[in-house]
Amino acid sequence: MLPPLKNGEVLRGRYKIRERIGQGGMGSIYLADDTRLKGRECALKEVEYERALPEKIREEARDQFLREATVLARLDHPNLPKVSDFFSNGPRDYLVMDYVPGNDLRTLLLEARRNKTALKEKEVLAWADQIANALTFMHSQEPPIVHRDIKPSNVKLMPHGLIKLVDFGLVKILAPEEVTITIIQGQGTALYTPLEQYGGSDAHTDIRSDIYAFGATLYHLLTNESPVDARKRFLQPESLIPLRQINPEISPRTERAVLWAMSLHPDERPNTINDFRQALLGYHEPPSHPLHVTRTVQPRPVWDYIAQPPEAILTWSAAVLLLVSLLATLAR
Repeated sequence: MLPPLKNGEVLRGRYKIRERIGQGGMGSIYLADDTRLKGRECALKEVEYERALPEKIREEARDQFLREATVLARLDHPNLPKVSDFFSNGPRDYLVMDYVPGNDLRTLLLEARRNKTALKEKEVLAWADQIANALTFMHSQEPPIVHRDIKPSNVKLMPHGLIKLVDFGLVKILAPEEVTITIIQGQGTALYTPLEQYGGSDAHTDIRSDIYAFGATLYHLLTNESPVDARKRFLQPESLIPLRQINPEISPRTERAVLWAMSLHPDERPNTINDFRQALLGYHEPPSHPLHVTRTVQPRPVWDYIAQPPEAILTWSAAVLLLVSLLATLAR
């Protein structure tokens, strides 16, 4: 990996780096001044490709970046930062978007934990409504756009109360005829990632993957406890603690809606963000969705036992004869 950009460095003859404000697996995020538009602050999302990859794969990844950057630049929604430019600088690519001031929701979670308090359900649901607006807009694009990394640190609360869903570094354009290069896309963040998003293939990733991550994010915000990751839940279904066991102040309806969104199988989740929003905000009742179902063992019909191998029939015959003998002894 190349060293980070220096403060004061100017890219594309326009963007003057002020400081690095974030760092991810694919590169850094920088706060920069737009020297062409005085007073405008912007965020530069950096994508750097692994040098060990074959050149053909790096070229495909860069082509994908350019396609996706072109799509993102067309998006215009109040709950999404506006992408204004994209360019390459040597081996790195950059996405330029509006800088979003304010705290991310992970910071607010940590503050609440330090103060030994919990975020208010009413407040969290108001944020959820805005996040749902952004995701509904993204999912309604043609083809749909899936964020793939929804988590508290990627949701920012601006000083005047507006929510922004940030960090498009992991978006996936759901074009059926195209193969997504997972090298650039990453895997999301384990605590909020659905099972279908693990591994190298995106064949089963769709808008319901965002619904799972959205639900897991709300679980964390409402309980101030990290959700158990999907892989552990698959092996130990009972490992995910219901929300109200952690925070009894949460309403049963909200708990049911969040657990519905966090269903391990995509077919058991809401079909759309709007379905989830309707259940979450009380416009219709979410389905009852227990974390694990205890199976009731039904008695088997007698003929099931008859249709058994000879050894089983002999065993049952011996048992019946023993019982008859015992009853005859007691009758005497």
